[in-house]
Amino acid sequence: MKILLATDGSNHARKAVDYVIKHSAMLGDEPDLTLVHVQARLPNRAAAALSRAAVDRYYRDQAEKALAPARRALTAKGIAFKEAKLFGDAGETIASLAAKGKFSLIVMGSRGMGGFGSIVLGSVAHKVLASCKVPALIVR
Repeated sequence: MKILLATDGSNHARKAVDYVIKHSAMLGDEPDLTLVHVQARLPNRAAAALSRAAVDRYYRDQAEKALAPARRALTAKGIAFKEAKLFGDAGETIASLAAKGKFSLIVMGSRGMGGFGSIVLGSVAHKVLASCKVPALIVR
């Protein structure tokens, strides 16, 4: 089974990682797992005011901060995975990657670290569900 596990480092994303770990036997003998983090690009004015090295360091640090907890948890349980660090609108980018990569399942938290949360479902999860035909497991 080819699984796309989205993370932003939030508590809900960690619950999604924990779900995958707990139910790894259900996902097949050797699931093809990809851990993905999508960052919004800095506004052009902000990026222009900084050096290229500073912008690159910012992106690298933010990706590391988001991926590190999931990476540690999966590695500790001996679950192999690949990583994808992408840029763009998180919902659209996750949905696009899932479709183009022919993933069998998307697993993600119900809400992430976005500034405006929904009472029931976060905007990224909502956008993935609305724009993707790949089955999605939303973990609360």
